[in-house]
Amino acid sequence: MSEIKIKKPTEEELETLKVRTWNTWEKEVSEFNWYYATKETCYLLDGEVEAKLNNTIYKFGKGDLVEFPQGVTVTWKVIKPVKKHYWFG
Repeated sequence: MSEIKIKKPTEEELETLKVRTWNTWEKEVSEFNWYYATKETCYLLDGEVEAKLNNTIYKFGKGDLVEFPQGVTVTWKVIKPVKKHYWFG
């Protein structure tokens, strides 16, 4: 079964992944569905989100490293405006 993975990365992990070189994305308070054609990893610089996948709600926010599996549709509920770095693949 697919699940969203959430963790608090160390500064070393962020450096190893080169997170600060990834593109950024911002979104206002909203709710929408998103299909992940490929795996996405993102690091939240700001904000708070509830993401629903397979009737499970995952909560994450500033400072979290989040991995979305390939081939799933997730309902995003942006509670506080989001700014994140993201990487596909």
